[in-house]
Amino acid sequence: MAKKKHPKLHPNPTFDKAKMPSRHTTVGPERAPHRSYLYAMGLDEKQINQPLVGVATCWNEAAPCNIALNRQAQAVKIGVDRGGGTPREFTTITVTDGIAMGHQGMKSSLASRDLIADSVELTMRGHCYDAMVTLAGCDKSLPGMMMAMLRLNVPSVFMYGGSILPGKFRGKDVTVVDVFEGVGMHAAGKFSDADLHELECAACPSAGSCGGQFTANTMACVSEAIGLALPGSAGAPAPYETRDQYAEASGEAAMNLLRLGIRPRDICSREAFENAAVVVAATGGSTNAALHLPAMAHECGFKFDLHDVARIFKKTPYIADLKPGGKYVAFDLYGIGGIPVVIKELLDAGLLHGDVLTATGKTLAENHKDVKFPENQDVVYRVKDCITPTGGVVGLKGNLAPDGAIVKVAGMHRLVFTGPARCFDSEEAAFDAVVKGKFKEGEVIVIRYEGPKGGPGMREMLSTTAALYGLGVGEKVALITDGRFSGATRGFCVGHVGPEAQIGGPIGLLKNGDMITIDAVKGRLSVALSEKELKKRAKAWKPKKNGYTSGALWKYAELVGPAVGGAVTHPGAKKESHVFVDI
Repeated sequence: MAKKKHPKLHPNPTFDKAKMPSRHTTVGPERAPHRSYLYAMGLDEKQINQPLVGVATCWNEAAPCNIALNRQAQAVKIGVDRGGGTPREFTTITVTDGIAMGHQGMKSSLASRDLIADSVELTMRGHCYDAMVTLAGCDKSLPGMMMAMLRLNVPSVFMYGGSILPGKFRGKDVTVVDVFEGVGMHAAGKFSDADLHELECAACPSAGSCGGQFTANTMACVSEAIGLALPGSAGAPAPYETRDQYAEASGEAAMNLLRLGIRPRDICSREAFENAAVVVAATGGSTNAALHLPAMAHECGFKFDLHDVARIFKKTPYIADLKPGGKYVAFDLYGIGGIPVVIKELLDAGLLHGDVLTATGKTLAENHKDVKFPENQDVVYRVKDCITPTGGVVGLKGNLAPDGAIVKVAGMHRLVFTGPARCFDSEEAAFDAVVKGKFKEGEVIVIRYEGPKGGPGMREMLSTTAALYGLGVGEKVALITDGRFSGATRGFCVGHVGPEAQIGGPIGLLKNGDMITIDAVKGRLSVALSEKELKKRAKAWKPKKNGYTSGALWKYAELVGPAVGGAVTHPGAKKESHVFVDI
């Protein structure tokens, strides 16, 4: 690949406060009141005169994804201090999908991503911190934190909180997805109440995020591939004390980036985003990456939309045999060397840009030059021996999705599906029909009015898709939606169908019985209706009213853009008149 020209950097080797945001709160006689607050918290003059470093976490007691973040934040602070900075810890919200799933709570999930980014931005702006380390555990908190890093553009390092340990159920490794599918088995009479209870008690044995290559672990891979996290930092499970070593190193790395003048947008070039998309495809990652990567690029000021992501997916070999389409979980990938093994193999195959900057201050290739590919394992394959020659995720387009759609094909045997539509205007209606068996094999289940605006909030449909597998019909029906799917979803499930129903997209014009074709080979999603018929239906169509006429979700629906561009809620770096770091 062509030699990359690196951007002009902003080195500050002596940590001169005249060039830092914290000068507004710590320097000069007029800032005496501000300093009095810092003294009140036990800081001394030396600490006040050092760079102030935000340590942002999503710690909470909502779910196991987040409960280890507080411990790791303390280790980050040790690293910041060792590097000559003064850490200032703060927290923000998360909405955890596993608990929000399958009910109205899921409408809050995607909206929380942007609120996380906004809240971190406001905290950093309000207190004028000079650098940042962010820690996140659950699906939307990872991209939310990385979006904040890119928006603020202060020297920053991201760190994943780590995955959960696999559960054990009757001698087999299980994840929370098995519990969701267990609900379907219970509905089908294949699982007793006692069976389901035994499974739910065994599936999640520790702190950490869902263990498969679902959205959290997908975005953890992204954090290393795109260069915002230290190599190997995403691998160790949440309970492992080794995470604390990476946390300390992340704190020191943030101070090193401050010395070198390397900012997140210097790291996250277009080439870095291409690297991230390659790693998602190669690991059979979550379709949600096609939502989060465009949103992150938006914070950098350039377009990298669903179609750009899909283009890369199409030409990338699938090499990591990870759940939900494969056999293994994040713990197994960690056991053979973690994400660096994947990156090294892709580098050696010429599929990644090796000359992009990273959080180490070195290039991606330099970071991985000594990584050895592990033999005698089948978690990660050589590119030449890939599981499939194209990526685990495929972009679709057609008269049913003029703006595009996406489907995860990793582990699937059937790549073309044609069947009559069975339409539902909410996930609840679809789930109720599924568990009651009110559908036929060969049908395409349509769930609409679940897009960013129409939901509002673009819910994930894991409860419904998992129930289909639990009923034993996961590969005998297809499902399309203008909402999203969990990274844990498997089967012929198409998400992000755009334009969404709420703004008059073709998915909102469908009727029961319309013949739909999903072709993941040719990248097509179409309905057997003429343009004339679609225009006729469009004239008679009216938007559906929802119950969210005030509050945060109303505000989100008013601001949010289409899924193809990442469902973003502000104009992005293209429109900014200043960058926070340069105030």
